[in-house]
Amino acid sequence: MWPAVVMRGLAKRYGHKDAVVGINLDIPRGCFFGLVGPNGAGKTTTIRMCTGLLRPDAGQVWLNGLDVWTDTVSAKALLGVLPAEAKLFDRLTGRELLEYSGLLRGMSPGDVAVRFAEVFQVLDLNEAGDTLVVDYSTGMRKKIALACAILHNPAILFLDEPFESVDPVATRTIRDVLERFTAGGGTVIFSSHVMEVVERICDRVAIMDRGRIIAEGATEAIRAGRRLEDVFVELVASAPHSGGELGWLRAAPGSPPAW
Repeated sequence: MWPAVVMRGLAKRYGHKDAVVGINLDIPRGCFFGLVGPNGAGKTTTIRMCTGLLRPDAGQVWLNGLDVWTDTVSAKALLGVLPAEAKLFDRLTGRELLEYSGLLRGMSPGDVAVRFAEVFQVLDLNEAGDTLVVDYSTGMRKKIALACAILHNPAILFLDEPFESVDPVATRTIRDVLERFTAGGGTVIFSSHVMEVVERICDRVAIMDRGRIIAEGATEAIRAGRRLEDVFVELVASAPHSGGELGWLRAAPGSPPAW
């Protein structure tokens, strides 16, 4: 059986900058996989190439054995996607947005209605069903975007920074939904800067830096008894500062400037 996601020689270049450099990666089915790295490491570019949103300059991606760029329609049917900045139809209500998303996926109105009620209850959006999406908070927007991504029961979920700018209550709700999804055999691949969440919920993790995978494996093996955040910083941090920079921050309040 093919892994959920297979990347071979995946590469993308913007002008003179290499965004992604020859990635080779296998992600097992039923896995909760974390893709972490500093800003500009290539995480979003990688996710966009895997989901058929950005054509790679080189390399291939297979989803459950389907080539994303030669069997695009079938491959995308397997997917649920939550972009970092989800472009939602703000002038629809939450209910209308979910109905629209389900119909686009070829679902029957009856199935959409049933799943809408269940998803909105689980995501604690019941009172927002008839509210325009433009009036949603950041956390609510993340949750309605996740609802659209899972409504058609995909095999694989790609989530780009699902916990960014989300309060702890919404984070717990989203995490619980994703854990239910993987417990049922689904595969989640998500990028995040929140190392604590990645460490707690991910079976496997890959650390990216400057377009390359610099560490990948079972989360416990990558941690090796340490905090994931410490391992991450050690692998990707630049040279430490001397400590003499920004000395003015230690000046006593009201001290005159040294002219």
